[in-house]
Amino acid sequence: MVNENTDPDFEVIQQCRKGNVEAFEGIVRKYQKKMFNISYRMTGDYNEAAEVVQDAFLSVYKNINDFKGKSKFSTWLFTIVMNLSRNKINQMQSRRHRENRSINDTVKTDNGQVSIEPASGDPSVQERLEQHERDQKIRDCIRSLGNEFREVIVLRDIQGFSYDEISDMLKIALGTVRSRLHRARLSVKNCLNKLIGDL
Repeated sequence: MVNENTDPDFEVIQQCRKGNVEAFEGIVRKYQKKMFNISYRMTGDYNEAAEVVQDAFLSVYKNINDFKGKSKFSTWLFTIVMNLSRNKINQMQSRRHRENRSINDTVKTDNGQVSIEPASGDPSVQERLEQHERDQKIRDCIRSLGNEFREVIVLRDIQGFSYDEISDMLKIALGTVRSRLHRARLSVKNCLNKLIGDL
């Protein structure tokens, strides 16, 4: 059982349970950036990730009394974010499946095809552009992973959670975390090798 000695958020959560809005705002300030980063890495979409974070905080606010303290508050919070991100990915995939055309598709004109995708980055700043391209390749490779592999690599390698924390959040055995992480890293490495080989 988590108490004031094992959970740095213990006192603040007690205040939140009493209806202290300022205490809850403190929780929002403390965790919103990390929550957004997790969801963005999972969904790959800024707006969808922002919606996940908003829904997560709403859920926490409504259900703060249901937090039993069996794990740290942050573990409970990030579990909610992961679950909502999974749901959002499923919704996005369902929407993509129903849509016939993407807003990023090229448009045919009398002169040939014209891309309507806006240019990203400033081509005159060579190093920034190259870094952006590398980062994009890494994001694409991570996005290509199955959800169960994407989750562990985002939580461990990008967000820096411990194996035990990931095990708690995802409700899977420690050995499963290690196994999935190994496979995820290998898949990303192979994906990057293919992309770099195509350059």
